Amino acid sequence: MAREVTHTARGPYELTVDDVDDEYGDVAVCLCGLSDDTPFCDGSHRRAEGEREGVRYKYLDGERRVVEFVPADDTTDETE
Repeated sequence: MAREVTHTARGPYELTVDDVDDEYGDVAVCLCGLSDDTPFCDGSHRRAEGEREGVRYKYLDGERRVVEFVPADDTTDETE
């Protein structure tokens, strides 16, 4: 499975001691790209449960949608 993620942030995010969760004593960084609290995990990855291998998904407004993969045609001359 693949997931299309649109990132709007620019540049790195520096994690500090203040980012450590008081309850768990760690920092959970989002790896799925679905968190509303990026760069931190907010549990949104649970929405990705049931994704099928070989299928590309995009999550819009909390809804999972299948996205058709359209490969780039490297033989096209864009100057024409």
